[in-house]
Amino acid sequence: MKKIFILICLAACVVACRHKDAVEGHDHDHGGITMDITAYSDDYEVYADVTPLAVGHESEWTLYVTRLEDFSPLTQVSLHVEMTVGGKRAGGEAVQTESAGIFHLHITPPAAGEAAVEFTLATADSTVHLMAERVPVFEDEHEAMHEADEMIDAHPMAVTFTKVQSWQTDFATALPEVKPMGQVIPVVAQVQSAPGDEMTVVAKAGGILRYVSGNLLEGSEVRKGTILAHILSDGLLDENLSVRLSAAKNDYEMAKQNYERAQSLVESRIVSQKEFLEYKNIFEKAKAEYENLQSGLSGGGVSVQVPMNGFVRGIYASNGDYVNVGQPVLQIVQNRDLVLRAEVPQRYAAMLPRVADACVENPVSREALALSDLGGRVLSYGKSVSPDNFMLPVTLAMKGSSDFPSGSFVNVWLKTAGGAPAVVVPKSALVEEQGQFFVFVQITPEKFEKQPVVVGVTDGKEVEILSGLDATQRIVTRGAVMVKLSKNTGTLDPHAGHVH
Repeated sequence: MKKIFILICLAACVVACRHKDAVEGHDHDHGGITMDITAYSDDYEVYADVTPLAVGHESEWTLYVTRLEDFSPLTQVSLHVEMTVGGKRAGGEAVQTESAGIFHLHITPPAAGEAAVEFTLATADSTVHLMAERVPVFEDEHEAMHEADEMIDAHPMAVTFTKVQSWQTDFATALPEVKPMGQVIPVVAQVQSAPGDEMTVVAKAGGILRYVSGNLLEGSEVRKGTILAHILSDGLLDENLSVRLSAAKNDYEMAKQNYERAQSLVESRIVSQKEFLEYKNIFEKAKAEYENLQSGLSGGGVSVQVPMNGFVRGIYASNGDYVNVGQPVLQIVQNRDLVLRAEVPQRYAAMLPRVADACVENPVSREALALSDLGGRVLSYGKSVSPDNFMLPVTLAMKGSSDFPSGSFVNVWLKTAGGAPAVVVPKSALVEEQGQFFVFVQITPEKFEKQPVVVGVTDGKEVEILSGLDATQRIVTRGAVMVKLSKNTGTLDPHAGHVH
């Protein structure tokens, strides 16, 4: 019994010692802790991952330089870092690593206090100065480590998405915009060719239609002046073109002889001026009719020519069909300019006079584009409802594109001018979970926190934020889904330091 009691006491001592070591380790082991320094210009982002700053202790800096235009690592650049604290300066030229856009530097802070940090980027074209927010420099290294550790603990739910990950994906961050959103009318519009970009080819004579090629199909590209078919009249009793041409030629030659004879006699007044003008008129009419028939005949019949460059949208007569004069044979379109025709419910009638712009969804990429970016404008809106469906027509114009085939339907958001200023973010910044919308707010360029927001109207491209987001909070505008996936698959322990 005594031996058992001694063993229990020894076990209790071991547990107590281990607990003490664990507590001391938590209080004093800050290995791997870093702090973040970030600066922006209109074109660049410089992000520094820095070991905590303490007077007289060398701090290791890993810097990431990003081109904001496409959120890619910046190459062919020199980077200088300068820290100013207590009137003293320290810094130097950062050394580029083998990885594009990543630099290394060591700085020993000269004094304690709030330090100003300036980054200078020098490219072949320009030199840019970026100022970061002031950062603390501590007297004691332990104090610096402890403060940096508490900053990490302030955002325990932050998602880690490294700079290298962001460079390798379609990613971007930006501040929300504050601007009037106006009112939005979501509609579906049909794509149509502009009136000047389509032409119907009709038969110039009655007869049997014979296509030149058996490969003429809807969608075939055609060039102006190309002969696509002939209208033949051989074997037809009433409309034989050869007979008509022969008769017209005889009339022309006879009229020409009479005109030339009258022309030689008018000067001697054997033929009066009035008779001469009559002969001249008969000659010119006969000549015009003969030349018209002669020019239209090709391949034994009247040719059917393409009036403009474009493609075939409709074929209205088949090979071997009999066609009458003026009967539609083909429709040719160019699609240089398009018309979007939308039908709007009556309840929006009061808003239509204020419609000044629109967003149109590209049916291929599913991306909503501003009408102005498509070279378009608002043409007109209906003042009365259609008797067919009691809707009000709205017509938009835009430049032609292969992504917008004539006859297709697209989503359109009609936008009115004016409205109160609102916080606006790109639609791509939102992620949805069970009907709730979120954005990822940037804590640092490598850490993001999911934040719920209440959304208002959308124009397909941007979304109004009613609450939950401040205009000063930088958010993920592209690649939010990738950050969400990174969250779901797990991230590094925030106390595990930064991995390079």
